[in-house]
Amino acid sequence: MFNWGLFAFSILDKILATLGEGTFGKVVKVMDVVRKQIVALKIIKNVEKYREAAKLEINVLLKLRERDPESRHQCVKMYDYFDYHGHMCIAFEMLGLSVFDFLKDNNYQPYPLDHVRHIGYQLCYSVNFLHEINLSHTDLKPENILFVNSEYDTSYNSKKKRDLRRVKNTQIKLIDFGSATFDHEHHSTIVSTRHYRAPEVILELGWNQACDVWSIGCILFELYLGITMFQTHDNKEHLAMMERILGPIPHRMSRRTKTKYFYHGHLDWDPKSSAGRYVKENCKPLRKYMLSEEDDHQQLFHLIESMLQYEPGQRVSLGEALDHPFFSKLPPASFSIAGAT
Repeated sequence: MFNWGLFAFSILDKILATLGEGTFGKVVKVMDVVRKQIVALKIIKNVEKYREAAKLEINVLLKLRERDPESRHQCVKMYDYFDYHGHMCIAFEMLGLSVFDFLKDNNYQPYPLDHVRHIGYQLCYSVNFLHEINLSHTDLKPENILFVNSEYDTSYNSKKKRDLRRVKNTQIKLIDFGSATFDHEHHSTIVSTRHYRAPEVILELGWNQACDVWSIGCILFELYLGITMFQTHDNKEHLAMMERILGPIPHRMSRRTKTKYFYHGHLDWDPKSSAGRYVKENCKPLRKYMLSEEDDHQQLFHLIESMLQYEPGQRVSLGEALDHPFFSKLPPASFSIAGAT
């Protein structure tokens, strides 16, 4: 067993780089001097609400480690945790870039369809495991999906007149379980990062594991096109974008919500306003985003449609999604979640 107390005592001398920062604190690259191994260390600010949130995340990570000690279901592996002068610290395996950072560094060039297929399958596989142990992630987004190794090949695209990157290995792992919620626990009214938030959450109708399925549908769209499906920060505009892309919100949902976004069962939205024109110009019916009419593209959009059903009970389950025809072309090794290129 690694002596984390000894490691913590001299931790500040072992930080090699900062990997990311947020309101909670930061993630740093650290050398495990005993194992001669690089780890990613999440250091949480010494603030009571962040400490308590870290303890909840650690509880989830311990449960994941207990149920999946070999990390076969592609959730990030936690090595250990400790308290360092009031800062909760969690040590994880070192991974590569997030699929979002890779996309950004690649000038938002969409992923090839075979990469979307493999990343999507792994994401469904990983989150389905969470659902099987009565857990919802609730914050699925490209920033929380990391490549195990983000090394890439480069080729010159004469049409775009720039180098484009293609990741060598599309194996991924899921991170950030700080908002993960067990079925029996209190469900916060609002969950998920804005762009990946399901309609039932916005309408405050309560939510379950199906909110993760909605987020995955949004993520697949983004990987395929390189753009966010719902680029907004306003609830009513978000709902208007949904209606423009997916069709009218069902009356059953508009009648049940206590929010003030509807009038006589219809979204209270003026399509002729500046916001209305913005939505009309920047959004279009879902199938019009297809880059090709080929079967592979049709199957992907059929899968996305099945994930973006307004009614949570009508969304495809992730167990069903894994059997979707879109994933049938994966090489056999991919079904055992081996790396693919």
